[in-house]
Amino acid sequence: MPDEKFSTERIIGIKRWTAGLFSFRTTRHKGFRFVPGQFARLGLPNSDGNTVWRAYSMVSAPYDEHLEFFSIVVPGGAFTSMLAERRVGDEILIDKTAFGFLTTNRFRPARDLWLLATGTGLAPFLSILQDPAIWSDYENIVVVHSVRTAAELTYRDEMQALTAHPLIGEQARRLRHVPVVTREPVAGALDARIPSLIREGRLEAATGISLDTGHSRVMICGNPDMVRDTRSTLKARGFTLARRDASGQMAVENAF
Repeated sequence: MPDEKFSTERIIGIKRWTAGLFSFRTTRHKGFRFVPGQFARLGLPNSDGNTVWRAYSMVSAPYDEHLEFFSIVVPGGAFTSMLAERRVGDEILIDKTAFGFLTTNRFRPARDLWLLATGTGLAPFLSILQDPAIWSDYENIVVVHSVRTAAELTYRDEMQALTAHPLIGEQARRLRHVPVVTREPVAGALDARIPSLIREGRLEAATGISLDTGHSRVMICGNPDMVRDTRSTLKARGFTLARRDASGQMAVENAF
């Protein structure tokens, strides 16, 4: 039995995007609170009777009655192999405390918000996009989602549907979604790694928005190589990390 630090929730919905990507929804403990961009610790018992814990960013909004998460299936993975076998109605443990600092409250006001993701690193940005406050705080919001194949370009319909969101509506038309597919040609998508697209000026050309420290705030989430290289590329242009005790223009987190 979990102690009072954790709650036992149930899976109430599963969506399989590809053979290796899926989203799932769970019930939500009434005391669980989070800021868009944060993550939760999820637990599953293994065959030895021990609980395996992993961190997952929330896709859902803080005001939703459910929690939604986005996962990759890691072949032989200690956690994702078990998670991929779960069905609607199965139980999962969720820590009652949310974690993480990939949140927009780390930034001072600016004109443009850039959300740069690879793969399941898109998850925290989907939660952030459902926060009505950012549509008032920023004039332009850019989501860059880099994947290997077109089938992995997930949540496109959900981002387009933000225009019908009761708390956001027409403001969502200011969203610029930039798909990036690196291993096959796809019409309308860019075709290189995010750091290269920044260095070559292709990302700015595709959006018509400049990346500069005066107007831009950048959030980066994805595989560690992308996060490291993008951070380094932006650092060369004068961007610094936003910390509690110092202003900055970047916030970063590796995808879980």
